[in-house]
Amino acid sequence: MKVLFLTTAHKYNDDRIYYHQATELVKRGFDVKICSLCSDFQGDFNNIKIESYPILDSNAKEKINTFLKVCQDYQPDSIICSEPLAVIAAGKFNKKKKTNITYDITEWYPSFRMIEEYSIFLRFIHAIKFFLIQIYAGFLSHNFIFGEKTKKFPLAYFFPFKKSMILPYYPDHIYIHENKKSLDPNKINLCYTGVFSKEKGIGNFFETVNQLQQERPNLQIDITLIGGSRRKKDEDYFSELLKKYNKFNINIKKPTSFENFTKAYANADICFDLREISLENHHCLPIKIFYYAASGKPVIYTDLKATRQFVEVSKFGFLVDPENAFQIADCIGKYIDNPNLYSTHVHNARMLYEEKYNWDMIRDSFVDFVKSSIK
Repeated sequence: MKVLFLTTAHKYNDDRIYYHQATELVKRGFDVKICSLCSDFQGDFNNIKIESYPILDSNAKEKINTFLKVCQDYQPDSIICSEPLAVIAAGKFNKKKKTNITYDITEWYPSFRMIEEYSIFLRFIHAIKFFLIQIYAGFLSHNFIFGEKTKKFPLAYFFPFKKSMILPYYPDHIYIHENKKSLDPNKINLCYTGVFSKEKGIGNFFETVNQLQQERPNLQIDITLIGGSRRKKDEDYFSELLKKYNKFNINIKKPTSFENFTKAYANADICFDLREISLENHHCLPIKIFYYAASGKPVIYTDLKATRQFVEVSKFGFLVDPENAFQIADCIGKYIDNPNLYSTHVHNARMLYEEKYNWDMIRDSFVDFVKSSIK
């Protein structure tokens, strides 16, 4: 059986699509191909066919025609789509050859970044337009895969009788570098990974570090940053933060390969995600939390609905108001003053990964869902 993954905005080597879903299907005997429109590569990796083109900024017609050509050449039995445009292209192909279409919803749609460039009035108009496109994609799809329960709206409510499953972002153990640490009472390494932007909380992170240093002037604080900025305004914002907080020992690492991600923050004592509170973020589960847990790292995260409902954070970290540096510094202080609490959270993080948050727990259900959808 042939399975084709179509995605506009994810790279062909995306952690969910390539490293977990496609890799698992190949292990189970499927013929698998990935087509992405945001990177340039054609070839094979680990028996997965790749046909990727750098046309993310092209018009919708060119993107759809590219997807259609790939579908016609490959003749898949099942198409798994990551965005509405991919679903629309798959729907056109389905008119020529009956093919199962599964919509894998991992993003809140429409995302605020899709409409932020418009005026307030036009944002409303475009939000409605994109919402209707999402509903149309749901109409064309035969099945849904939801990354988390909070992503079920609106499609699961508009199309309640369509087959669906929840497929979380649990990592496979082969990508995990476990490094459980004991906390040194005289120094601490605080880690932030991802996009360096105000929205993602890099400013909140630095304010927290500064507050902690003011409260504990004799504590040696090391900062590990892994990632980068995507937009000019984010680069400028981050540059200003570095100037403002240049007194700290900051180690900045470029984004690493997925296979080496958990090794990159091995020296960290606590991992952070202090993104802003918003409607969109409340419905988006920060997936790195499962990798931090697998590595045995306590976490301090923004108290968001998706995180609160889906992850037992209290067993290996804290949920906080991201703009309350005093509260967050106090959480860090609890670890420093109570090494047993830190050790307990380190143990719990790894235990929860082994017992609940790992790919082994969901791999069979994913493969069975794909098989049953093709029949």
